[in-house]
Amino acid sequence: MRHGKKFNHLGRTASHRKAMLSNMATSLILHKRISTTLAKAKELKKFVEPLVTRAKEDSTHNRRIAFSYLKSKDAIKELFGEIIDKVGNRPGGYTRIIKTGFRLGDNAEMCIIELVDYNELMLKDAKPAKKTTRRSRRGTAGAKETVATEAVSVPVVEAKTEEPSAPEALAENENEEK
Repeated sequence: MRHGKKFNHLGRTASHRKAMLSNMATSLILHKRISTTLAKAKELKKFVEPLVTRAKEDSTHNRRIAFSYLKSKDAIKELFGEIIDKVGNRPGGYTRIIKTGFRLGDNAEMCIIELVDYNELMLKDAKPAKKTTRRSRRGTAGAKETVATEAVSVPVVEAKTEEPSAPEALAENENEEK
């Protein structure tokens, strides 16, 4: 029975699981993105997000608590320095999991887990989408009609501008007569 099973044990002993999550969290902080299985990524997300929240307040106590989880001075410097500068104003949700397919050997579901503000491609796509505004249905129906009438009048204006100037038109008429 699975009574009281609050998290995925990942088929490992407690010490092995703790060491693995610590190493994966260190790699995620240093490299900003790692590829792993979906089950490990979900557990890593639960492991890393409280550390990032704790790192928002840079104190000796918080650094020592983070060090007890990560066990890497370089990762602590990176977490309390560069990472907090980027994600410090975010209220939560510091990581993103992107599914990438299945592994060839054992068909395990693979994914990429990354820190949210470090993916430049996703940030570029997100900015233009914010420019849209919401309008009521009545406002959009009226806007569609005005756009349609403007579209009809625009080609007429373009047709007038495409006509040749008067001296060129006279020259063409004389050429046609001869």
